Amino acid sequence: MKLEKYSIGIGDRFGVEGSAQLRALQKAESLGVCVVPVWNKSNREHLIIGSAPSDTRVEADNAVLNCNWSKSYYVDADHINLTNVDKFISTSDFFTIDVADHIGKNPNNRALTSFLRQMGEYKGMFDIPDMQHRVKITNELLTTIAKNYLYAVEEAGKIYRNIVQKKGTNNFVTEISMDETKKPQTPIELFFILGAIANEGIPIQTIAPKFSGAFLKGVDYVGDVDNFKNEFENDLAVLKYSLKAFGLPDNLKISIHSGSDKFSLYPIIHHAINKYNTGVHLKTAGTTWLEEVIGLAASGGEGLKLVKEIYASVFRHYDELCKPYSSVIKIEQEHLPAPKVVDSWSSEEYVGTLQHNQSCELFNSHFRQLIHIGYKIAAEMGSRFKYLLGECRSTIESNVTMNIFDRHILPLFIGDIHRKK
Repeated sequence: MKLEKYSIGIGDRFGVEGSAQLRALQKAESLGVCVVPVWNKSNREHLIIGSAPSDTRVEADNAVLNCNWSKSYYVDADHINLTNVDKFISTSDFFTIDVADHIGKNPNNRALTSFLRQMGEYKGMFDIPDMQHRVKITNELLTTIAKNYLYAVEEAGKIYRNIVQKKGTNNFVTEISMDETKKPQTPIELFFILGAIANEGIPIQTIAPKFSGAFLKGVDYVGDVDNFKNEFENDLAVLKYSLKAFGLPDNLKISIHSGSDKFSLYPIIHHAINKYNTGVHLKTAGTTWLEEVIGLAASGGEGLKLVKEIYASVFRHYDELCKPYSSVIKIEQEHLPAPKVVDSWSSEEYVGTLQHNQSCELFNSHFRQLIHIGYKIAAEMGSRFKYLLGECRSTIESNVTMNIFDRHILPLFIGDIHRKK
């Protein structure tokens, strides 16, 4: 199973927007650009919603049938580890192996010695083609990299072999995620991490590193854009060189987690992947849920009333909801409107505050991030929330399709091509 050049992770908290999501990819296909869908949902999200991995598979299969999608599609066991991977085996064909919690744990001496011996050939002044700077590789640098990442890669190997044992080889796509950690990986660290992954025998097709700057949930990139450009292009140079150096799969590509709404970065990424003739995987996850809230608010009446109640409850449960997402949100409570204020808003005010339109003076990134992590409240509303999702279907679906195509696919995967059509 070989993942295509361009792919997009389209998470769907409540599992009802599959067709609307897929229509965005069909619009890209009509412009001559194939972006394949990867429906992703983590174990944490399943537990909060009360869904199961099989529900994600059903949603994906139904969307493909309803839209007559003829290209590949995938179902991602998102951010899995050894404790929960088994429940995803039968319904998933894409596995995001998350080893961030194992970064910084010391490997055993035998593994460390073996790694230093295998990577010893790169010691000295190391020059990767297309990389902007030569790097001096010392035994001390290799030891530091090994002590930070080797244990985590070994853990990825255990998870991968567990999947193979139960699913067989060549029946799934393997991604390794290292993004939910405090310190970003440098391009040279990424090179030796890939070397360790190759030594583990993992046929990795995508890797999700942590970049410098902040990739927060549902809002634009926070950081030095020029620095990201240099870092990302160096990462692509590393991946290209690693294919030959370590014999990794030739479709290996970067996966960008918390990738939704990074509007300032999409033109940079688009330019870079064209420059290096490589692919990219963009994981958008929770923004579909936000478009559902926007659609409910825009519908007025009971929909608007419901989302005001959601905000009031999210506001009250602030600490509980923020804790699991502390590494990927930055909310300043003083910038959050009081529920009493929100209760007086019109549809236009609610939508303007939540929708990611940076030119709108109402837009509030703190409000948006809080709603982003508040889907648990909607899940607890049960049938009332699901009923209104059905009642406001047309508004919600048009928002979902527009958000994925206009704001994500168009600037990142297509760029100027659409102007020529």
